[in-house]
Amino acid sequence: MIKVSIAGGTGYTAGELLRILLNHPGVTLESVISSSSAGMPVAGIHRDLLGETDITFSDNTGHPDVIFLCLGHGLSRAFLNENDIPAACKVIDLGNDFRNDPVFGERNFVFGLCELNREQIRKANSVANPGCFSSSIMLALLPLAALNKLTDDIHVHAITGSTGAGKKPVGTTHFSYRDNNISVYKPFTHQHLAEIERTLKAAGNKVLPPIQWIPMRGDFTRGIFASVYTRWDNLMSETEVINYYKEYYKTSPFVFVSDEPISLKEVVNTNKCLLHIGFHNGYIHITSVLD
Repeated sequence: MIKVSIAGGTGYTAGELLRILLNHPGVTLESVISSSSAGMPVAGIHRDLLGETDITFSDNTGHPDVIFLCLGHGLSRAFLNENDIPAACKVIDLGNDFRNDPVFGERNFVFGLCELNREQIRKANSVANPGCFSSSIMLALLPLAALNKLTDDIHVHAITGSTGAGKKPVGTTHFSYRDNNISVYKPFTHQHLAEIERTLKAAGNKVLPPIQWIPMRGDFTRGIFASVYTRWDNLMSETEVINYYKEYYKTSPFVFVSDEPISLKEVVNTNKCLLHIGFHNGYIHITSVLD
């Protein structure tokens, strides 16, 4: 059995991770770390886990084989500085501390997009998971990047649910603000742009055109809906492109190319990313949804 600890155990990502790990036959929970909730039942915070576990929050890491960092942005590096994590213990960071700055002491974090870096992740002892927005956009574009087909401005309109902002309440996550409302934030400057650009170049698109991205807040709780389009050279037929996407992702168990238009509700509460591809007047349009 693999012994797992989770740092930052009270947040949304930790709750989702706990639900998955509690149903994994090869995993046992070593410690769920929260200094503010130490001694309290985990199911007292994550109410959907009532009856699933009797583990309590702890203020120490225990002796895990793997530790997940579900901390706020900027806190993962501080946690590793403050805690002596053995070199043999794998570290998987769900924050953004190591996506663009992967070196920490003797650790070199591998970017955790398994659809591109599967073999490196298998061998790595440190993994920096990609962001939510960036995952949906990268999965939409990776096959085109692999063919070096991204040659003109890439236009992205992507909407996130309120849980993407984390559990700590702020003005733009309150129900009274989000309900029946939609808003733009960080247009053209979102922090996930750097990892998207770097990853698409690594996939094969050495010279990447500008990504014109408008992030938006939606009036729903979970998920990302991304609409991506760019000019297409028509050197492959529409059928060839769709079949190529399906071939590209045939070994990726969570990515599916749909022949029919897709909606966000098809992926909520799943690990799946659904893609749909369309064409119009010299443009290729990819819809990408995930939770």
